[in-house]
Amino acid sequence: MTYEEKIEKLFLRTPSFQNVGAAAYKPGLDTMREFDALLGHPSRHLRCIHVAGTNGKGSVSSFMAAALSGNGRHVGLYTSPHLTDFRERIKIVGDDGLELITREAVEEFLDRYDGFIETHRPSFFEITTAMAFWYFAAAGVDMAVIECGLGGRLDSTNIITPLVSVITNIGLEHCAYLGDTLDKIAFEKAGIIKQDVPAVVGETVSETRPVFERIAAERGSEIVFAAERDFSLNREGMDLTGSYQRQNLATVDAVLNILQSEYGITADTSRISHAATLTGLRGRWEKIGTSPDIICDIGHNAHGLRRVFEQLRAVAPQYHHIYIVFGVVSDKDVDAIAPLMLKPGDRVSYIFTQPSTQRAMPVAELAARLASYGISGIQVPTVAEALALAKKEAAAEDLIFIGGSNFTVSDAVADLNGE
Repeated sequence: MTYEEKIEKLFLRTPSFQNVGAAAYKPGLDTMREFDALLGHPSRHLRCIHVAGTNGKGSVSSFMAAALSGNGRHVGLYTSPHLTDFRERIKIVGDDGLELITREAVEEFLDRYDGFIETHRPSFFEITTAMAFWYFAAAGVDMAVIECGLGGRLDSTNIITPLVSVITNIGLEHCAYLGDTLDKIAFEKAGIIKQDVPAVVGETVSETRPVFERIAAERGSEIVFAAERDFSLNREGMDLTGSYQRQNLATVDAVLNILQSEYGITADTSRISHAATLTGLRGRWEKIGTSPDIICDIGHNAHGLRRVFEQLRAVAPQYHHIYIVFGVVSDKDVDAIAPLMLKPGDRVSYIFTQPSTQRAMPVAELAARLASYGISGIQVPTVAEALALAKKEAAAEDLIFIGGSNFTVSDAVADLNGE
């Protein structure tokens, strides 16, 4: 089989949460531990930073990888989901550039461990996590930044013992799996805190702080709440321009301080300004077109979209009109998202659409649910058609914003790239 055929087989054989949702969710660590043992326990040979949280995991992970990859280091970076290429999940960042896992390595892994995959039926995420650990260990990376998938306590990545455990923030998402209150979700995320390993929490609220403090105390772990510290990193000149990155920078600053004080590991913080370029991070308040400006953001839940719409309000005076291309997946809490959205009117128009995933919320359902909140718009069946309509309507001084789901952004990026 070709590389493309093997990737297609992987998606068909072990559907990802990204594509099918609950059917792909497989909590528990037993299969992951067996897989890791078969590989020779690569997870035990990696010096890791472990990152969990509701939002900001990808940005914090990319900031960390960029800063730590200075001084001649090569840093493995494992994140999810990908936008257009499966290999975006597994990268090595270094002074000499960015390297995605090679096609040959993906094929070698899938061929070599086909028997285990067939007999043990690991989830898609277990397979990709095992692949990342295997690839990073074989490449001899100096450090690795590992992003959790869903939750923390039972997440496939949670077989590692990191140098620092990081929890960016807590919001209500994936409640069917993680719990329906902030403290329950915090308990699941706090599951990545390990015995005697320092922990950093980026954002705290009254419901979650006691959970983190209790679990850290039980495990003898120093805990730092980043939002309560002064920090020197700033957003000036950064290629990740979202206003919400300020909180992520505070989190990164706290982690880097621990790495320096506890382990003598220094970082090149100047590289943080170019984190998106250095790590290939996409879809975080990213400008993907000009005249008119086209900006996309993968914020997809109420916790994240609150910040996105706040920034849209902040930049609105710069533009004559804003066209918002918006599509979500079926498990999103539209009732929590709708009150955060800009109201349509003389200067704001919505184009509702449906991303190309079987998890997509039908565009008619999205429009109907938002209509009850006074948010109306045109319904267009695909993201490509929605973007084409927005580009047709928009003038050079207008803004087109694309969001609601990483799938909506992925479809837009692929369309603009001619893929």
